[in-house]
Amino acid sequence: MAVAINYASTSLGNAELEQQFESELMRIRGSETTSVPLIIGGVEVHSSSVVERFDPCHLDRKISSAAVATTEHVAAAVAAAHAQRKAWRNTSYQDRNAAIRKARTVIERDLLTISAILSAETGKTRLEAVGETQEVLDMIDHYCGEIERNEGYSKPLKAKDPEFNTDLLIPFGTFAVIVPFNFPVALAAGMMLGALVTGNTVVVKSSDKTPLSTHVVAKIFADALPAGVVNILHGGAEVGAALGATDVDGIAFTGSSKVGWELAATRSPNGLPRPVLAEMGGHNPVIVMPSANLDDAATGIVRSAYGLSGQKCSALRRVVVDASVADELAGKIVERINALTVGDPLDVATNLGPVIDDAIGARVDAALASAQKDGRVITGGRLDVPGNFFAPVLVADLPAGHPLTREELFAPFVTMITVNGMDEALAEANAVQYGLSAGVFSRDQSEVDQFLDEIQAGVLYVNRAAGATTGAWPGVQSFCGWKMSGSSGKGGLAYWYLPGFMREQSRTIVEV
Repeated sequence: MAVAINYASTSLGNAELEQQFESELMRIRGSETTSVPLIIGGVEVHSSSVVERFDPCHLDRKISSAAVATTEHVAAAVAAAHAQRKAWRNTSYQDRNAAIRKARTVIERDLLTISAILSAETGKTRLEAVGETQEVLDMIDHYCGEIERNEGYSKPLKAKDPEFNTDLLIPFGTFAVIVPFNFPVALAAGMMLGALVTGNTVVVKSSDKTPLSTHVVAKIFADALPAGVVNILHGGAEVGAALGATDVDGIAFTGSSKVGWELAATRSPNGLPRPVLAEMGGHNPVIVMPSANLDDAATGIVRSAYGLSGQKCSALRRVVVDASVADELAGKIVERINALTVGDPLDVATNLGPVIDDAIGARVDAALASAQKDGRVITGGRLDVPGNFFAPVLVADLPAGHPLTREELFAPFVTMITVNGMDEALAEANAVQYGLSAGVFSRDQSEVDQFLDEIQAGVLYVNRAAGATTGAWPGVQSFCGWKMSGSSGKGGLAYWYLPGFMREQSRTIVEV
């Protein structure tokens, strides 16, 4: 069944799809716990240690039990990937794409099953889960299309008889792909595709919060490609650290800034430099000026701030609003928050599920206590139900520079900061270490121009009611972090991602 949605969609738009998703989610919830093995060199491997995952909506329902990799498993997976480096590198990009597109066919066929697994393990709503799985299909189309458009990244240079000169990009070899919990399907696939399309082999490490979601999509690629090209590991931070300390030729990572920069600083055992393509956290602002359409601003704020219960690196965290319209905007935001339903993704009316676990739940509780002490909680808080369900939080009147306005919380929690004019707004928006996404609402072109010229972030949105700071899609928007939010200065989903997985080589050949 064809699905055509993205992160700007507001519904699946098809009653049959809704019913099929619900049936799959109920089936997965009613099934026996799925045992998730490691995949090393095409072989399923089990471990004496496992990590168990429970449905965030029903904490007594176990969803998966995943094998935890030992250091020996990590070394074996890297060795298996290394063993396939030459063969996969020397496979033409056309044949690599053909194999990857076979995986696409399977993902498209199983789209609602994958989406239901994703929802059961993360608590995502159907729209978020189906949208994430759909994104994988568009990533395959985009990245395969990019290497075809660039003819494998090989270009002739000027010839000087009898020399023939070529400039080309060569895959590094084996990439570690370290996946976060919040987009365990799309981000696993996106980083894997960047490596695989360009001729690298991979060792994928899932988050210990979402092993089954990553495993199900990574295994589809592993089955479609030669054994050992894709290897899959599970476990916690110690497994990721062990993988980063091996002699992999590069690392692709999405997650916290702390871990990302630790990986970037981790030396390869051979002492040689290697790329670390890290997309990390954000503390993303939207600026709202007096000339803005406040209805559009409020809609865009709520859509960006509270989707996936705020557990997105691009989620809106800070509303930086001119004092003259702050109260009116706050009222409109609260109206839209009150129209949201927090609950079980099985309910078609649900807009927000729970945060994924007790650790983030406790973090939100502490933030609420701090906000009540130092500022004013306009709306929101923990719901009196089992699990970690929160009504969307909006906080105002915090002191300038308060930690809640500076550090990423990763929750449905937004601070509102009042300013006077665009200069103050930009100073506040840029006053954090992060630089992932940002938005502005203004009908004054000079203010929009100033925002575009001075904001310090990689993903920008102007007057976007569909999402003030979120919604990037393959081939439609790029996704690149500045400052502490990104390590390479280039990001995924657009034109400059694939070259990050390759290094340049010049060849001068004289025919004999």
